[in-house]
Amino acid sequence: MFHLSIITINYNNKAGLELTVKSVQNQQSSNYEHIIIDGGSTDGSKDVILENKHSFSYWVSEPDSGIYNAMNKGIKVAKGTYLLFLNSGDHFYKDNVLKQYSKYIIDKDIIYFNLNVVDSKEAYIKTYPNVLSFSYFTKDTLPHPATFINKEVFKKTSLYYEQFKIVSDWKFFIDAICKYNASYIQIDETLSTFYFDGGISSNPANKKIRQSERKQVLENEYRSYFQDVKDVLFYKSIVDNLRKSRIIKLLVRLGFLHKF
Repeated sequence: MFHLSIITINYNNKAGLELTVKSVQNQQSSNYEHIIIDGGSTDGSKDVILENKHSFSYWVSEPDSGIYNAMNKGIKVAKGTYLLFLNSGDHFYKDNVLKQYSKYIIDKDIIYFNLNVVDSKEAYIKTYPNVLSFSYFTKDTLPHPATFINKEVFKKTSLYYEQFKIVSDWKFFIDAICKYNASYIQIDETLSTFYFDGGISSNPANKKIRQSERKQVLENEYRSYFQDVKDVLFYKSIVDNLRKSRIIKLLVRLGFLHKF
């Protein structure tokens, strides 16, 4: 059994697949397997797979029903204790990160790192909180390309929900942490690079779909919690606006109010 299964899904992204495969091959570590799940690409991606098939423990190129169907295929054949979804176009931040950070991949259900995010204007390191909460997941999620997931967690949460097009990875994380109390740890190191403009969830055309799918999860499965969070956020916005008020600042300076 491998310590880590790196799962790469791809569909008609030959250049991205080449980048990802090379990044994995360049890693100064051998205690992993690389799995390729291709959705029956017609752009030459299969040629890339065949040219590098010696590097893969498993590969398939066949039609699927979407991203999460492909990810679930990868989970089912993975032999590693931990899974990392490094999809086509994503790559490791440096060639030694698996070797350097392997010491952290123990004990916890979910182990997440920083993510190098590249968009059309800039590159920046996105960090994540060391304490996760329901309110956090109403606004954000964890980075798949920089998160190791113990395969056993999927036996508690079930596999990715294939009826959703965009937010099933977010649903998995909020369920695992908030519903099933999965253990986790944040590592303040950068593991992977993600190109924001290439992601399906970052596509402005998918914004309404993303909002609709998230709303379904929050209202159907976390209704009472979500209402509490909405109330807290509403009152927080009032307090934040008061803090910015020039009149309030003046009253504080004059000693009529204490700073809050």
